[in-house]
Amino acid sequence: MTVDELLSLDQFSVASDRKSGVILPLLRALTEHHAANCRAYGHVLDALWQSGRRAERLEDLPHLPVGLFKSLTLSSVPADDVFAVAHSSGTTGQQPSQVVLDRRTAALQARALSAVLREVVGRHRVPLLIVDAQSQLRASHARAIGIRGMLPFGRPSVFALDADFEPDPDVITDFLARYGRSPFLVFGFTFLVWRVVQALAPLGVDLANGTLIHSGGWKTLKDSGVSNQQFKDTCRTLVNLRRVFNFYGMVEQPGSVFLEGEDGFLYTPACADVIVRDPETWQPAPLNQPGVLQVLSVLPESYPGHSLLTEDLGVIHGIDDGPCGRRGKYFTILGRLPRAELRGCSDVAASRM
Repeated sequence: MTVDELLSLDQFSVASDRKSGVILPLLRALTEHHAANCRAYGHVLDALWQSGRRAERLEDLPHLPVGLFKSLTLSSVPADDVFAVAHSSGTTGQQPSQVVLDRRTAALQARALSAVLREVVGRHRVPLLIVDAQSQLRASHARAIGIRGMLPFGRPSVFALDADFEPDPDVITDFLARYGRSPFLVFGFTFLVWRVVQALAPLGVDLANGTLIHSGGWKTLKDSGVSNQQFKDTCRTLVNLRRVFNFYGMVEQPGSVFLEGEDGFLYTPACADVIVRDPETWQPAPLNQPGVLQVLSVLPESYPGHSLLTEDLGVIHGIDDGPCGRRGKYFTILGRLPRAELRGCSDVAASRM
């Protein structure tokens, strides 16, 4: 099965065993492609992952630490084929990741995002309220990529924040007056949505017909003691917003997002998968045991981002038997690693550049 054929499937209808048989050869082919076309990645494989080229299981595939993209620009395509360079949002003083995209990879990522989110947004465009400022469209970081990825789902698309990133009550109330009596979408990064919900509460607005899709900025909320369930409860209590879906994703694998089900678990789509590794042995952890999350995606053709060890802790709760009926692994994110340091692979790659 090709990547294009895989993306034509219902992303949450494929059983895990069948999916593994489909994506393993695709991921092995990506490993060889990147080894041949990205010198730094080839050095990593030669030094650390010779056996990974013959991987018989997803768990045996080579993986890079996601932090490597903060120190190196990894590309598997000629410079003339680079369509864009995406950056992580990062925090003050932190080096952002750099992800090199060609047109083919960018198109695959857009198709994958559409296939995944179709599960909750449907196949028809509806009005879209974007909880951000329109100026973000010109940026290249994760927030901007997320906004641009959502635009095809909305018609019209309206930005809820002004140029100073403050909620614009006039814009929001006008949007609801025009479109609020029928289904509509709301999209934004979690910490911004939280601010806007608080600001809208005194206005008595009703978002009952809205579906919220949100992600990112959880650290800010969790530092303030706001859990995922409290976030949902507050949206329902303050603005009557009841359909709320979080997703987990990263700029190093845009398009390969893990969507939250109605049961609160994150689900793996057909085009991607996750592995949880014991941080002491680095072997795959059993179900319900926390560990470091590894993410797999068949989409990255322009850079070696198809198998990444993240800086997040997670736990896989089950496979193909999720409470909401979706197939695949279902899991939760527990938070960031206490100290996420780049080790091993980055030293090898950098020393041989």
